[in-house]
Amino acid sequence: MHRRDFLTVTTLGLVSLPTVSAAPPTGTLSFPTRRRVAGAGGAPWTVVEDTVRWASHETSLVVCDMWDLHHCKNATDRVGELAPRMNEFIKHARAAGVLIIHAPSSCLAPYENTAARKRAKEAPQAANLPKDIARWCDRIPSEEAGKYPIDQSDGGCDTEEEPQKRWAAHLKSMGRNPAAPWLRQIDIIEMKDEDAVSDDGVEIWNLMESRKIRNVLIVGVHTNMCVLGRPFGLRQMVKNGRNVLLVRDMTDTMYNPRSWPHVDHFTGTDLIVEHIEKFVCATTTSVSLLGGREFGFRGDSRKG
Repeated sequence: MHRRDFLTVTTLGLVSLPTVSAAPPTGTLSFPTRRRVAGAGGAPWTVVEDTVRWASHETSLVVCDMWDLHHCKNATDRVGELAPRMNEFIKHARAAGVLIIHAPSSCLAPYENTAARKRAKEAPQAANLPKDIARWCDRIPSEEAGKYPIDQSDGGCDTEEEPQKRWAAHLKSMGRNPAAPWLRQIDIIEMKDEDAVSDDGVEIWNLMESRKIRNVLIVGVHTNMCVLGRPFGLRQMVKNGRNVLLVRDMTDTMYNPRSWPHVDHFTGTDLIVEHIEKFVCATTTSVSLLGGREFGFRGDSRKG
């Protein structure tokens, strides 16, 4: 299904992806990809670049948990910063014929009577429904070959104690549950009638099967939790045979630098992306459809 057009190998670290000015108007989308391959006999991991070409009508873009609010203030702020670029990426994918699936988990009530919600609910049941597609997936067999790269056991919130206390009080004053304040997808991300809305693994699988969708792009948060583990997340899609790409500059982690390995928050995200590229699936970037430079958060001092 995929044709390789170029192959770049390096053991010297991360490599830059070529800039693509726009999606080709032919019904075929090109995505420069990156993955990591284990070296023989304990040699260093090799970074491999490639290109996949997917038919747009066989492709979906899943928007994972881009909620309006989060219990962690810094996480909320980063979603707000990420959303405009993500919305442009979604718009370009939609215009090219990609099915957009909004998946704001536990926040479907505002969309219950929309055409997008009905589209997901009314998809016919697939004959090949995986038995575990409704469940969270904590790990797939390929991940057993590596060590998970960060400690997220504290929940991953990187907001300092006093600002976080003020944030919790602010959420409470709004009538929101400080532990789970999300009610809908952030409004910056546009939802259209031709899209779909679901947080249900069965519904999303049925929808993909009914549309003969074989290729899945995933954007959203948080990479190390929901993006990997949800019933519609990377692990379930890979395990059940979809061609999957994480759009690595359109995501964020829940990682607290006070936890192991005691690196800054954005390096924590990079470590999770590397883990995904080694053991789960390849990645691409928003440059594939938008051109220009990869998205970078303002607080990430490592990026120029």
